[in-house]
Amino acid sequence: MASTDAQHRRNVILAFALLYFFWGSTYLGIRIAVQDIPPVLMAGVRFLIAGPVMLLWCRLRGRRMAISPGEGLRLAVVGFLLLSVANVIVNWAEQWVPSGLAALIVSGTPMWFLILETWVFPGEYRVPRRALAGLALGVIGIVVLLWPELRHTSNIGRRELFGSLSLLGSSFTWALGAVLAKRWKLNVDPFTASGYQMFFAGAINLLFATALGEWGHAIWSRRGVGAVIYLVIFGSWVGFSAFIWLLSHAPITKVSTYAYVNPVVAVILGWLIVHEQITVYILTGAVIIVVAVALVTRAELKPRREGPEEPEPLATCESPAD
Repeated sequence: MASTDAQHRRNVILAFALLYFFWGSTYLGIRIAVQDIPPVLMAGVRFLIAGPVMLLWCRLRGRRMAISPGEGLRLAVVGFLLLSVANVIVNWAEQWVPSGLAALIVSGTPMWFLILETWVFPGEYRVPRRALAGLALGVIGIVVLLWPELRHTSNIGRRELFGSLSLLGSSFTWALGAVLAKRWKLNVDPFTASGYQMFFAGAINLLFATALGEWGHAIWSRRGVGAVIYLVIFGSWVGFSAFIWLLSHAPITKVSTYAYVNPVVAVILGWLIVHEQITVYILTGAVIIVVAVALVTRAELKPRREGPEEPEPLATCESPAD
Protein backbone atom coordinates (compact mmCIF):
# COMPACT_ATOMS: atom_id res chain seq x y z
CA MET A 1 0.00 0.00 0.00
CA ALA A 2 2.81 2.39 0.88
CA SER A 3 4.52 1.80 -2.45
CA THR A 4 1.22 2.37 -4.29
CA ASP A 5 0.69 5.69 -2.48
CA ALA A 6 4.26 6.73 -3.23
CA GLN A 7 3.79 5.91 -6.93
CA HIS A 8 0.56 7.89 -6.99
CA ARG A 9 2.31 10.92 -5.46
CA ARG A 10 5.07 10.66 -8.07
CA ASN A 11 2.47 10.50 -10.84
CA VAL A 12 0.71 13.58 -9.46
CA ILE A 13 3.99 15.49 -9.21
CA LEU A 14 4.91 14.50 -12.78
CA ALA A 15 1.49 15.54 -14.10
CA PHE A 16 1.76 18.94 -12.41
CA ALA A 17 5.27 19.42 -13.83
CA LEU A 18 4.03 18.61 -17.34
CA LEU A 19 1.03 20.91 -16.96
CA TYR A 20 3.04 23.82 -15.55
CA PHE A 21 5.91 23.68 -18.00
CA PHE A 22 4.29 22.71 -21.28
CA TRP A 23 1.21 24.90 -20.99
CA GLY A 24 3.45 27.75 -19.86
CA SER A 25 5.70 27.18 -22.88
CA THR A 26 2.88 27.32 -25.46
CA TYR A 27 3.01 31.13 -25.51
CA LEU A 28 6.64 31.01 -26.61
CA GLY A 29 5.79 28.34 -29.19
CA ILE A 30 3.07 30.57 -30.64
CA ARG A 31 5.39 33.59 -30.64
CA ILE A 32 7.95 31.65 -32.69
CA ALA A 33 5.43 30.03 -35.06
CA VAL A 34 3.58 33.21 -36.09
CA GLN A 35 6.79 34.92 -37.18
CA ASP A 36 6.71 32.66 -40.26
CA ILE A 37 3.17 31.21 -40.46
CA PRO A 38 0.12 33.53 -40.43
CA PRO A 39 -1.96 33.22 -37.24
CA VAL A 40 -5.22 31.73 -38.58
CA LEU A 41 -3.41 29.27 -40.84
CA MET A 42 -1.14 28.22 -37.99
CA ALA A 43 -4.16 27.51 -35.76
CA GLY A 44 -5.84 25.59 -38.57
CA VAL A 45 -2.85 23.35 -39.23
CA ARG A 46 -2.23 22.82 -35.52
CA PHE A 47 -5.74 21.73 -34.58
CA LEU A 48 -6.50 19.82 -37.76
CA ILE A 49 -3.51 17.62 -36.87
CA ALA A 50 -4.10 17.47 -33.12
CA GLY A 51 -7.85 16.76 -33.30
CA PRO A 52 -7.97 13.71 -35.59
CA VAL A 53 -4.94 12.14 -33.88
CA MET A 54 -6.62 12.65 -30.49
CA LEU A 55 -9.77 10.98 -31.85
CA LEU A 56 -7.73 8.09 -33.25
CA TRP A 57 -6.10 7.62 -29.84
CA CYS A 58 -9.56 7.62 -28.21
CA ARG A 59 -10.76 4.96 -30.63
CA LEU A 60 -7.73 2.76 -30.01
CA ARG A 61 -8.28 3.13 -26.24
CA GLY A 62 -11.90 2.04 -26.60
CA ARG A 63 -13.38 5.36 -25.50
CA ARG A 64 -16.91 6.28 -26.53
CA MET A 65 -16.76 7.99 -29.92
CA ALA A 66 -20.40 8.31 -30.98
CA ILE A 67 -22.04 11.71 -30.55
CA SER A 68 -25.52 12.91 -31.45
CA PRO A 69 -26.10 15.78 -33.92
CA GLY A 70 -27.01 18.04 -30.99
CA GLU A 71 -23.80 17.14 -29.15
CA GLY A 72 -21.80 17.67 -32.34
CA LEU A 73 -23.30 21.13 -32.81
CA ARG A 74 -22.52 22.16 -29.24
CA LEU A 75 -18.99 20.78 -29.45
CA ALA A 76 -18.52 22.76 -32.66
CA VAL A 77 -19.76 25.96 -30.98
CA VAL A 78 -17.45 25.47 -27.99
CA GLY A 79 -14.53 24.57 -30.27
CA PHE A 80 -15.19 27.69 -32.35
CA LEU A 81 -15.18 29.98 -29.30
CA LEU A 82 -12.11 28.39 -27.72
CA LEU A 83 -9.93 27.61 -30.72
CA SER A 84 -11.22 29.64 -33.67
CA VAL A 85 -11.69 32.90 -31.75
CA ALA A 86 -9.79 32.93 -28.44
CA ASN A 87 -6.74 30.99 -29.60
CA VAL A 88 -6.54 32.78 -32.95
CA ILE A 89 -6.61 36.16 -31.21
CA VAL A 90 -3.62 35.05 -29.11
CA ASN A 91 -1.84 33.94 -32.28
CA TRP A 92 -2.56 37.26 -33.98
CA ALA A 93 -1.58 39.38 -30.97
CA GLU A 94 1.73 37.59 -30.46
CA GLN A 95 2.96 38.89 -33.80
CA TRP A 96 3.72 42.07 -31.81
CA VAL A 97 3.12 41.30 -28.13
CA PRO A 98 5.94 39.50 -26.23
CA SER A 99 4.96 35.98 -25.17
CA GLY A 100 5.47 36.68 -21.46
CA LEU A 101 3.25 39.76 -21.53
CA ALA A 102 0.60 37.86 -23.51
CA ALA A 103 0.59 35.05 -20.95
CA LEU A 104 0.21 37.50 -18.07
CA ILE A 105 -2.76 39.25 -19.69
CA VAL A 106 -4.46 35.97 -20.58
CA SER A 107 -3.87 34.64 -17.05
CA GLY A 108 -6.80 36.81 -15.98
CA THR A 109 -9.20 34.30 -17.61
CA PRO A 110 -10.44 32.98 -14.21
CA MET A 111 -11.71 36.49 -13.48
CA TRP A 112 -13.90 36.30 -16.57
CA PHE A 113 -15.16 32.92 -15.32
CA LEU A 114 -16.26 34.61 -12.11
CA ILE A 115 -18.01 37.46 -13.95
CA LEU A 116 -19.81 35.10 -16.33
CA GLU A 117 -20.83 32.58 -13.66
CA THR A 118 -22.24 35.13 -11.25
CA TRP A 119 -23.41 38.16 -13.27
CA VAL A 120 -23.78 37.31 -16.98
CA PHE A 121 -25.45 33.94 -16.28
CA PRO A 122 -26.95 34.72 -12.88
CA GLY A 123 -27.99 31.65 -11.00
CA GLU A 124 -27.63 30.11 -7.61
CA TYR A 125 -24.25 31.56 -6.63
CA ARG A 126 -23.15 34.87 -5.15
CA VAL A 127 -19.68 36.45 -5.30
CA PRO A 128 -17.56 36.10 -2.15
CA ARG A 129 -15.56 39.09 -0.94
CA ARG A 130 -12.25 37.38 -1.63
CA ALA A 131 -13.19 37.02 -5.29
CA LEU A 132 -14.28 40.67 -5.52
CA ALA A 133 -10.90 41.70 -4.10
CA GLY A 134 -9.26 39.51 -6.74
CA LEU A 135 -11.24 41.21 -9.50
CA ALA A 136 -10.20 44.66 -8.31
CA LEU A 137 -6.55 43.60 -8.05
CA GLY A 138 -6.72 42.05 -11.50
CA VAL A 139 -7.84 45.33 -13.07
CA ILE A 140 -4.96 47.13 -11.34
CA GLY A 141 -2.50 44.48 -12.55
CA ILE A 142 -3.67 44.81 -16.18
CA VAL A 143 -3.27 48.59 -16.04
CA VAL A 144 0.26 48.22 -14.64
CA LEU A 145 1.19 45.74 -17.38
CA LEU A 146 -0.14 47.98 -20.15
CA TRP A 147 1.14 51.27 -18.73
CA PRO A 148 4.21 51.48 -21.03
CA GLU A 149 2.03 50.80 -24.11
CA LEU A 150 -0.54 53.35 -22.96
CA ARG A 151 2.22 55.99 -22.91
CA HIS A 152 3.70 55.12 -26.33
CA THR A 153 2.58 57.21 -29.30
CA SER A 154 4.57 55.45 -32.04
CA ASN A 155 2.96 53.07 -34.54
CA ILE A 156 4.80 50.12 -32.97
CA GLY A 157 3.58 51.12 -29.53
CA ARG A 158 -0.02 51.48 -30.74
CA ARG A 159 0.12 48.11 -32.47
CA GLU A 160 1.42 46.40 -29.32
CA LEU A 161 -1.24 48.16 -27.23
CA PHE A 162 -4.03 47.06 -29.57
CA GLY A 163 -2.68 43.51 -29.57
CA SER A 164 -2.51 43.53 -25.76
CA LEU A 165 -6.08 44.81 -25.45
CA SER A 166 -7.30 42.16 -27.89
CA LEU A 167 -5.98 39.52 -25.49
CA LEU A 168 -8.63 40.64 -22.99
CA GLY A 169 -11.22 39.70 -25.61
CA SER A 170 -9.45 36.38 -26.11
CA SER A 171 -9.62 35.48 -22.43
CA PHE A 172 -13.30 36.54 -22.27
CA THR A 173 -14.20 34.39 -25.30
CA TRP A 174 -12.31 31.44 -23.83
CA ALA A 175 -14.16 31.77 -20.53
CA LEU A 176 -17.49 32.06 -22.37
CA GLY A 177 -16.84 28.86 -24.32
CA ALA A 178 -15.76 27.00 -21.20
CA VAL A 179 -18.79 28.20 -19.20
CA LEU A 180 -21.15 27.11 -21.99
CA ALA A 181 -19.46 23.70 -22.11
CA LYS A 182 -19.93 23.37 -18.35
CA ARG A 183 -23.59 24.44 -18.43
CA TRP A 184 -24.48 22.17 -21.35
CA LYS A 185 -23.11 19.15 -19.41
CA LEU A 186 -22.49 17.03 -22.49
CA ASN A 187 -22.29 13.30 -21.82
CA VAL A 188 -19.12 12.93 -23.90
CA ASP A 189 -15.73 11.61 -22.82
CA PRO A 190 -13.47 14.67 -22.21
CA PHE A 191 -10.70 13.41 -24.51
CA THR A 192 -13.20 12.62 -27.26
CA ALA A 193 -14.86 16.02 -26.80
CA SER A 194 -11.50 17.77 -27.05
CA GLY A 195 -10.67 15.82 -30.22
CA TYR A 196 -13.93 16.84 -31.88
CA GLN A 197 -13.52 20.47 -30.78
CA MET A 198 -10.01 20.63 -32.23
CA PHE A 199 -11.16 18.95 -35.46
CA PHE A 200 -14.11 21.32 -35.96
CA ALA A 201 -12.05 24.40 -35.08
CA GLY A 202 -9.14 23.32 -37.27
CA ALA A 203 -11.43 22.95 -40.28
CA ILE A 204 -13.04 26.35 -39.63
CA ASN A 205 -9.64 27.99 -39.19
CA LEU A 206 -8.33 26.59 -42.46
CA LEU A 207 -11.41 27.88 -44.29
CA PHE A 208 -10.87 31.37 -42.85
CA ALA A 209 -7.13 31.20 -43.58
CA THR A 210 -7.87 30.32 -47.22
CA ALA A 211 -10.42 33.15 -47.51
CA LEU A 212 -7.85 35.59 -46.07
CA GLY A 213 -5.17 34.41 -48.50
CA GLU A 214 -2.79 33.36 -45.72
CA TRP A 215 -1.39 30.38 -47.63
CA GLY A 216 0.50 32.73 -49.92
CA HIS A 217 2.16 34.50 -46.99
CA ALA A 218 3.29 31.38 -45.11
CA ILE A 219 6.98 30.56 -44.83
CA TRP A 220 7.30 26.85 -43.98
CA SER A 221 10.65 27.24 -42.28
CA ARG A 222 12.16 24.60 -40.02
CA ARG A 223 11.72 26.99 -37.10
CA GLY A 224 8.02 27.69 -37.78
CA VAL A 225 7.06 24.08 -38.55
CA GLY A 226 9.00 22.89 -35.50
CA ALA A 227 7.06 25.33 -33.31
CA VAL A 228 3.74 24.04 -34.68
CA ILE A 229 4.78 20.43 -34.05
CA TYR A 230 5.78 21.39 -30.51
CA LEU A 231 2.38 23.01 -29.93
CA VAL A 232 0.55 19.94 -31.26
CA ILE A 233 2.49 17.43 -29.17
CA PHE A 234 3.21 19.26 -25.94
CA GLY A 235 0.40 21.83 -25.85
CA SER A 236 -2.57 19.97 -27.30
CA TRP A 237 -1.70 16.39 -26.30
CA VAL A 238 0.70 16.19 -23.34
CA GLY A 239 -0.45 19.29 -21.46
CA PHE A 240 -4.15 18.59 -21.98
CA SER A 241 -3.80 14.93 -20.99
CA ALA A 242 -2.03 15.92 -17.78
CA PHE A 243 -4.80 18.44 -17.06
CA ILE A 244 -7.61 15.90 -17.54
CA TRP A 245 -5.77 13.26 -15.47
CA LEU A 246 -5.22 15.71 -12.62
CA LEU A 247 -8.91 16.65 -12.52
CA SER A 248 -9.60 13.07 -11.44
CA HIS A 249 -6.62 12.67 -9.10
CA ALA A 250 -6.14 16.04 -7.35
CA PRO A 251 -8.39 18.72 -5.79
CA ILE A 252 -9.63 21.34 -8.25
CA THR A 253 -8.14 24.12 -6.08
CA LYS A 254 -4.70 22.61 -6.62
CA VAL A 255 -5.20 21.91 -10.32
CA SER A 256 -6.27 25.53 -10.84
CA THR A 257 -2.83 26.70 -9.69
CA TYR A 258 -1.71 26.33 -13.32
CA ALA A 259 -3.53 29.63 -13.95
CA TYR A 260 -0.90 31.57 -12.02
CA VAL A 261 2.13 29.32 -12.58
CA ASN A 262 1.90 29.18 -16.39
CA PRO A 263 2.42 32.94 -16.95
CA VAL A 264 5.50 32.90 -14.71
CA VAL A 265 6.91 30.02 -16.77
CA ALA A 266 6.08 31.93 -19.98
CA VAL A 267 7.86 35.08 -18.80
CA ILE A 268 10.99 33.16 -17.80
CA LEU A 269 11.11 31.16 -21.06
CA GLY A 270 10.57 34.30 -23.17
CA TRP A 271 13.47 35.97 -21.35
CA LEU A 272 15.78 32.96 -21.62
CA ILE A 273 15.10 31.86 -25.20
CA VAL A 274 14.09 34.91 -27.24
CA HIS A 275 15.49 37.56 -24.88
CA GLU A 276 12.21 39.32 -24.13
CA GLN A 277 12.63 42.16 -21.67
CA ILE A 278 11.43 41.80 -18.10
CA THR A 279 10.64 45.35 -17.03
CA VAL A 280 9.59 46.67 -13.64
CA TYR A 281 6.07 46.97 -15.03
CA ILE A 282 6.01 43.30 -16.00
CA LEU A 283 7.40 42.23 -12.62
CA THR A 284 4.96 44.42 -10.68
CA GLY A 285 1.99 43.53 -12.86
CA ALA A 286 2.88 39.83 -12.67
CA VAL A 287 2.88 39.84 -8.87
CA ILE A 288 -0.44 41.70 -8.73
CA ILE A 289 -2.13 39.43 -11.28
CA VAL A 290 -0.82 36.22 -9.73
CA VAL A 291 -2.24 37.31 -6.36
CA ALA A 292 -5.52 38.36 -8.01
CA VAL A 293 -5.94 35.08 -9.87
CA ALA A 294 -5.06 33.13 -6.71
CA LEU A 295 -7.79 34.99 -4.81
CA VAL A 296 -10.34 34.32 -7.53
CA THR A 297 -9.52 30.66 -8.22
CA ARG A 298 -9.40 29.77 -4.53
CA ALA A 299 -12.69 31.49 -3.74
CA GLU A 300 -15.72 29.29 -3.23
CA LEU A 301 -18.98 30.36 -4.82
CA LYS A 302 -21.62 30.47 -2.10
CA PRO A 303 -25.26 29.49 -2.79
CA ARG A 304 -27.60 32.51 -2.90
CA ARG A 305 -30.14 30.54 -0.90
CA GLU A 306 -29.58 28.29 2.05
CA GLY A 307 -29.67 24.65 1.10
CA PRO A 308 -27.91 21.31 1.36
CA GLU A 309 -25.54 21.86 -1.57
CA GLU A 310 -21.85 22.33 -0.93
CA PRO A 311 -20.03 25.51 -1.96
CA GLU A 312 -18.54 25.15 -5.42
CA PRO A 313 -14.93 26.07 -6.19
CA LEU A 314 -14.73 28.57 -9.02
CA ALA A 315 -14.46 26.63 -12.27
CA THR A 316 -11.31 27.09 -14.33
CA CYS A 317 -10.17 25.75 -17.65
CA GLU A 318 -7.07 25.68 -19.78
CA SER A 319 -5.90 28.94 -21.28
CA PRO A 320 -6.39 30.17 -24.85
CA ALA A 321 -2.86 29.33 -25.92
CA ASP A 322 -3.04 25.66 -24.95
